[in-house]
Amino acid sequence: MTALPSPTSDSPPSTPITRFHRTRLMQIWRSAGWPCKDGLEIDLLAAGLIHLHIAADGCETLRLTDEGIHTLAQARQRGVRALSLHDRLGQKFAAQLLASGRIVWTELSLRAVIDTVPMGDAVLPAATADAPANTAPAMAPLWADDDHAPAARAAANVWRMARPDLFSVRNTSVPAYLQPMVHEVKASRADLLSDLRHDAKRQAYQWLCEECYYVFPAGIAEPEEIPEHFGIWVLHGNVEDGRFELLRPARHNRCTLPFSVWMALCKATPLRSDDDMAQTHLGEPAPPATDTPTTPP
Repeated sequence: MTALPSPTSDSPPSTPITRFHRTRLMQIWRSAGWPCKDGLEIDLLAAGLIHLHIAADGCETLRLTDEGIHTLAQARQRGVRALSLHDRLGQKFAAQLLASGRIVWTELSLRAVIDTVPMGDAVLPAATADAPANTAPAMAPLWADDDHAPAARAAANVWRMARPDLFSVRNTSVPAYLQPMVHEVKASRADLLSDLRHDAKRQAYQWLCEECYYVFPAGIAEPEEIPEHFGIWVLHGNVEDGRFELLRPARHNRCTLPFSVWMALCKATPLRSDDDMAQTHLGEPAPPATDTPTTPP
């Protein structure tokens, strides 16, 4: 008769560390480490990735162990390797925008108005001297855009969803100084040419911001191939240690952010720089100030 294993084993089965555990590890690393007392923390404590610290006043906080920090570092390296060239290029330029003091969002879905006037079977951008602030300046399409439905051709105003790679504003409390910008990141020439084929998409970008730029590695396209309304940033070298150069500033266009854009920004989370100061540990007393007496000569 085979004996059953003892319920009190010296080596309990290890719990697999999932992305939810790694997310909680990052939250503990970035915060003061107040315990939640949930199942995730039980798993992390049992795995030796965090430990419970009890202060003299009985306050409990969680701290990452060396193994926990190593686990986060490995997950970060895997994430960096999994990113595409487009994503790494976008992250690099987003870091430059953050360093310049701007607030940056990615993966936004914003509704924009495409102002058009019917001319037979074609739809051309409206160009009037009294155009509203968010109306894009007149710009002829580079190619015929035949993917619009007949109802859209007859419409005076067409709404469409714009998904800019990077949307940013200045870090200011004065609305007139916000200077909203859109940066479209292109990692290949085919991706850039595909974007340039859609005039309505470019109009949507211009309706949402005061300046719009294309960002791509050097050699993908010449400045003459990009519509003159758009600015151009190019990357010299590789993504890891290359540098950006401004080849052409964007044409400035007055823009007042619509309420729908403000609501989208409120619901989204802006990017955070790795150089930002992490939250200081709460509850820890500040070091006492020492007054050094001066000895008269």
